[in-house]
Amino acid sequence: QCNLSGWWENDLGSKMHVATVDQQGNFTGEYITAVSSTQKPIQPSPLIGSQHLDKDGQCTFGFTVNWKKFSDSTAVFVGQCFAEDDGKEVLQTSWLLREKVDSLPSDWKATR
Repeated sequence: QCNLSGWWENDLGSKMHVATVDQQGNFTGEYITAVSSTQKPIQPSPLIGSQHLDKDGQCTFGFTVNWKKFSDSTAVFVGQCFAEDDGKEVLQTSWLLREKVDSLPSDWKATR
């Protein structure tokens, strides 16, 4: 079974730590991004999420990261855990980033 607990690192060098996943699949942790468009120093940011606890070990999951310590944006990630032939677990994710904009007419450019 996929175990999301622990440290994960992506191809860009961003790191995520997931604390223990509870029996319902809920978890918390922190995300340390390696990339940012803000001028403020990057800080570890809280995350909260949930995963399916599928018996085949290739669970889907999702989590939200609040970049409140250095930005006014929020990101959501969804993904699936895969076990490679050698037993290594790999997370494949997609994400959306919502940036704060000044007005409703600017809404079109707020989500990446």
